[in-house]
Amino acid sequence: MLKHLLCLAAFALVAPAVAPAQTIAVIPKGTTHSFWKSIETGARQAGTELGVQIIWKGPLNEGDRAQQIGIVNDFVASGVAAIVLAPSDETALRGPVRHATEQHIPVVIVDSALKGEIGKDYASLVATDNRRGGQLGGEELARLLGGKGKVVLLRYAEGQASTAAREAGFLEVMARSPGIELIVTNRHGGSTTASAQDAAMNLLDRIREADGIFCPNESTTQGMLLALRQTGLAGRKKFVGFDTAPALLAALERGDLDALVAQNPRKMGYLGVVTAVKLLRGEQVEPSVDTGCVLVTRGNINSPDVAAVLGRP
Repeated sequence: MLKHLLCLAAFALVAPAVAPAQTIAVIPKGTTHSFWKSIETGARQAGTELGVQIIWKGPLNEGDRAQQIGIVNDFVASGVAAIVLAPSDETALRGPVRHATEQHIPVVIVDSALKGEIGKDYASLVATDNRRGGQLGGEELARLLGGKGKVVLLRYAEGQASTAAREAGFLEVMARSPGIELIVTNRHGGSTTASAQDAAMNLLDRIREADGIFCPNESTTQGMLLALRQTGLAGRKKFVGFDTAPALLAALERGDLDALVAQNPRKMGYLGVVTAVKLLRGEQVEPSVDTGCVLVTRGNINSPDVAAVLGRP
């Protein structure tokens, strides 16, 4: 804790009071998925309210680590006031983030953790409790299956802290259900809907055999959904996914999905910028901020709590 406070004090010494001309770079993993568009909306809302300029820039493809590293380095060289970053790789982005910190540019990590010490290597983590999100998905799938059956887990990608934590949480729950047999746990869908659909099609024999399916993010859920529809299996397997793109919510209401774990990306983007501004003002910030997650089903999709997370009136 003392090291954390000293680090924040160091940021405070070099950061002047926030002025309207100051810029905060917000760098997502990618710019295609609905999830990132919601983060951008929240970040821009906070920027408007707090009088700072938001620069939104990220790779088109979530798997493009090299491009994201280049974007971070470019923003450091241009002298932005602060950076809000969703790292595409928990290890590969450590160097660029360390360089930003050395240049007295505070970095707030959002969505997916970065390897390193909070308060030293970066200032704060604003994210979903991803392990709990995976557990929510696992608990619902186990309930839907009555505690028995064969299950397929389609993972996302190596080096992704957020989805790795969701997968771990899901597997913890499955391990508590002796009647459930995991028949696929080692396949990755990748960073696009198309790559996830291809991965699912390559698993078609195991999917036909399965009773239940879990996917840990938007692209894997969407890709699996398309594969199930293509093969006439949609609605015939218990299917729990992650994230709440409009197409996924429509599939839930239609019955092609049984449940979705919903994050609150707009809140994540908003609080990421709020935290960065507090650092620039020399204020103390929490080392970790949980932005929450809920399970969405056809039964609760219109409830006030779920509607608030989904941004529905």
